[in-house]
Amino acid sequence: MTDNPLADAFKRALAISARAIAQDKDLEVRFGGEIASYAKGKMTLPNPGEVDAASARAARGRSDAIALKLLHHNTQTYAETLPPGSQARAIFEAAEQARVESLGAKAMRGVAVNLEAALEAKAVQKGWNRVEDRQQAPLNEAVGLMVRERITGRPTTKLAEGLMTVWREDLETRAGEALDALAESADDQKAFAKALEEVIRDLDLADELGGDPEQSDSENDDAGSEREQQTGEEDGDSEPDSDQGEDVDAEGGSADEDEIDYQSDETLGELDSDEDAGEAARAERPNYARYEDRPAEIYRIFTTKFDEVIRAGDLCDEEELARLRRYLDQHMKGVENVVGRLANQLQRRLMAQQTRAWSFDLEEGVLDPARLTRVVTDPTSPLSFKQELETDFRDTIVTLLIDNSGSMRGRPIMTAASCADILARTLERCGVKTEILGFTTRSWKGGRAKEAWIEAGKPVNPGRLNDIRHIVYKNADEPWRRSRVNLGLMMREGLLKENIDGEALQWAWKRLAMRPEQRRILMVISDGAPVDDGTQSANPGAYLERHLREMIALIENRSDVELLAIGIGHDVTRYYRRAVTITDVEQLGGAMTEQLAALFDKDVPGMRGPAINASSSKGTRGLTRAGWAELGAKV
Repeated sequence: MTDNPLADAFKRALAISARAIAQDKDLEVRFGGEIASYAKGKMTLPNPGEVDAASARAARGRSDAIALKLLHHNTQTYAETLPPGSQARAIFEAAEQARVESLGAKAMRGVAVNLEAALEAKAVQKGWNRVEDRQQAPLNEAVGLMVRERITGRPTTKLAEGLMTVWREDLETRAGEALDALAESADDQKAFAKALEEVIRDLDLADELGGDPEQSDSENDDAGSEREQQTGEEDGDSEPDSDQGEDVDAEGGSADEDEIDYQSDETLGELDSDEDAGEAARAERPNYARYEDRPAEIYRIFTTKFDEVIRAGDLCDEEELARLRRYLDQHMKGVENVVGRLANQLQRRLMAQQTRAWSFDLEEGVLDPARLTRVVTDPTSPLSFKQELETDFRDTIVTLLIDNSGSMRGRPIMTAASCADILARTLERCGVKTEILGFTTRSWKGGRAKEAWIEAGKPVNPGRLNDIRHIVYKNADEPWRRSRVNLGLMMREGLLKENIDGEALQWAWKRLAMRPEQRRILMVISDGAPVDDGTQSANPGAYLERHLREMIALIENRSDVELLAIGIGHDVTRYYRRAVTITDVEQLGGAMTEQLAALFDKDVPGMRGPAINASSSKGTRGLTRAGWAELGAKV
């Protein structure tokens, strides 16, 4: 029995309305997880939590979206008309979802309000109101919003203004007429798909439609009829909404947390066992053959469609983030004094390098007070000025790249977050800009990318088969006080999954390369080699590890970024030229501060070679065994 009767009543109302809209009295509605999804006759919705007016409308909107898709969407028709190109497929997916939702919004005013609330929640989560360029604005989402406008006649929410500002003028100019024709065929899914092809051609994506982009409409119709006839012969008396149709639509589901997700473990199991279906799918989508033709040693990514680079604050609401930060602060009470003292030592060493240095007896510059007598005794002497010398310390940025994999769960991630927090404060006081990044994946053992690979017929050597999630906890130009709460996200249950280190390292390095600072330092904190079961099971051995080594070699040998690493219980010295391996997480604070101090200290060479073990008789660089013992006792 639950303690929240209001939530129970709301769940019952959601289930009843979903069955009514979908016109399916046997529809099973469950609650749990983080996304709204549908598979095998079962709808799963997130738990509503605290039920207020805004969250209730958004929850109703997500439920209504799934129910409307069950009512107006034919999975077999969708599978037959879905183009092979990844970007075209994304546009098809967004437009089809917009179509079914718009039909419901036109028929039911209450549903229109709910769908609008769900769209606003998604816009806030995705940051569409803050979009400034097209790299942050997905084309498929913009097309979907314009389709929604055309069919419903309602303007897009103001929270998506940034996204629409970036794309609207271009889309109207290039595909305005095709979008108008698209809206006229909204009631017929097959005609809608046909009209959508014209939109894609107008956007110069005809090559993603497959076949000859210049073929006539009659040829397309003949091909479609022939394909329908073949499908009918093969499937026999199968229903349009059969399980097979749902499986094909698995890739059509959205990767966003606020949208419909047509996937299940049962579906994946069937696709894995059906090799014949996989071969047929691969034959129909020839563009996937490019992955088979490439040599195995080249690092590949099967699809980036489901990847994301996201700010920590966008992964959970402000209230939860504040709660997680308070939890981290409670943990930091035990280590803040000791790690803080180490940070103060680092600050003193850094500030010492900021001591002003001057060049004297110059012909121009600032008047030197010590030479004032010379101005009186020898007014013609020009050597009475001085200039401040530039120090190597200035104009520096430090990026902390933290492994957010599942093996870091518990004390390792707590200590990493605590040390990153203290170091960010310390370096900010010293005038050094700091960026804090994290990397993980969105799913275990391959995500939506692996599903797409399975549906494509499992081409050999597919490359990376998971959906990466790169998290920005603190931007370099953002003050610590504004981003401190973001570090609490590392305490969130379910965030830490698998780690693809090579791409994370490349991402952080590229961000550094775009910075104006003259000196760039990248510190990686990890507890192991790259691990992603989905990728490793479908590619040659050590696939991810080899890419990591290639990226390290590139950064160390061919760039001006100073790279160093700290391994927690894992020997990273076999990967990185400048590295430290610690055996206990209690040593992390000292290792981070000493590594950075060594970089800034001209007289101390960078650490290379064997790992540092705090339990050895020699202790560690700059930190005694007694110091480690004190730090360990505090954690």
